[in-house]
Amino acid sequence: MNATGSDGRNFVRRHWRAVAAFVIAGALAFAGAVYIFLWFVSNAQSSGLVPGTLSLWTMGNLINFILYAIFYELLLVGIPVAVGAVIGWLWWKRLPSDERAGYHFGRGSRSSRGSGGVSFLFFVAFAIKVYLDGKWNVPIATFTLDYVVGSMVTILEWGVVILGIPGLIALVWWLSKRR
Repeated sequence: MNATGSDGRNFVRRHWRAVAAFVIAGALAFAGAVYIFLWFVSNAQSSGLVPGTLSLWTMGNLINFILYAIFYELLLVGIPVAVGAVIGWLWWKRLPSDERAGYHFGRGSRSSRGSGGVSFLFFVAFAIKVYLDGKWNVPIATFTLDYVVGSMVTILEWGVVILGIPGLIALVWWLSKRR
């Protein structure tokens, strides 16, 4: 059996109730995540976690907003999704082993892997740079273009130092072993 083509359709035909339940659960989880985020945004402004005007946000406000949003999403959506994933896994394990062995679901292409976290690391480095410069509680709207571009150049220099020095050591070691 192969999960591509007609065998995939056979899987859906054979287990349509479970497939329908997981599709509905996925749609509900997605809708819940969106509505919880919208609820959090409105409460974040009214509770004073963040200013109502974006031009008054500081880096501290931004980091707090992100961390609290992640916490609420994990608490209110992530836990039910994890329980659903365990239920799905237990259901899958209850299928006969010869039937399970016949299905080969794809792993995805290389292009579906995302950025590898470079954008996230760049954001973290920018947050560290803002903190070190003493601009943590300064509204982001007051940052000048020179400051932002200069910070990006500094972050790139940090990357060259952090990755370049070990890379240079590895290159020298490799060249010495090659001789």
